[in-house]
Amino acid sequence: MAINTFARKEIKFLLDMKQYESLMEEIHKYMEPDKFCVGGKEYGIYNIYYDTPDDFLIRESLAKPYYKEKIRLRSYYSPASPDSLVFLEIKKKIGGIVTKRRVSMTLAESSEYLANRTKPESKKYITTQVFNEIDAFLDHYPVSPKQYISYQREAFFGKDNSDFRLTFDRKITDRRYDLGLDFESYGNQIIREDQRLMEVKVSDSMPEWLINKLSELQIYKTSFSKYGKAYMNHIKEEVAQNSRIYISGISMVNHSIFMNRSV
Repeated sequence: MAINTFARKEIKFLLDMKQYESLMEEIHKYMEPDKFCVGGKEYGIYNIYYDTPDDFLIRESLAKPYYKEKIRLRSYYSPASPDSLVFLEIKKKIGGIVTKRRVSMTLAESSEYLANRTKPESKKYITTQVFNEIDAFLDHYPVSPKQYISYQREAFFGKDNSDFRLTFDRKITDRRYDLGLDFESYGNQIIREDQRLMEVKVSDSMPEWLINKLSELQIYKTSFSKYGKAYMNHIKEEVAQNSRIYISGISMVNHSIFMNRSV
């Protein structure tokens, strides 16, 4: 069983193909591809997000509080088999700093744990601590699978600073049915085929060469949550199908949807 923790800033940008291709020329001067992306390869990331019956976690997140948290199950295989390695992750954002703690297990073990808290055997102290944190989260929030999201990713790390990472995601796919990692990846597309969602992941500040290139290409940071975007698309579909629908925490003004702070 593996454990992974980190704290960093995550800054997002939505690029068109011209911006992406121009930026990529500069990236190769200063960054190396991730070990899974050598030769221009991508890798897939497949997630199940968990939430409360009234979608409290994503509604609270979209209200942009100082502190927010979410829980998801992640695989790098699709479809995953019962013995495939998966990662149960708690991700928190506190004042712009992102922390993530996760434990790994098989898909079958994750099902057992999420159903009845049966934990895979481990003698590692840190693993026990993370499971205790996840237990506390699950005691506080009665969650169940709510959202599937997958995407194809290119990843790079700095030649002079391996903690500096940059990722490009495409084919961001969502659905709110067949909520299992043992299903194939399919569903609705969140961004256009000619777009890339770029994330800059840094522990301090962006390097000067990147700041200059982003300015030159007129690439500006954006607020973008994959789960949030998928959820808002879901709400818009619900509203379109039933103009009298009421969903706690959501207001509609002049055909625009707004998230209210959850209470």
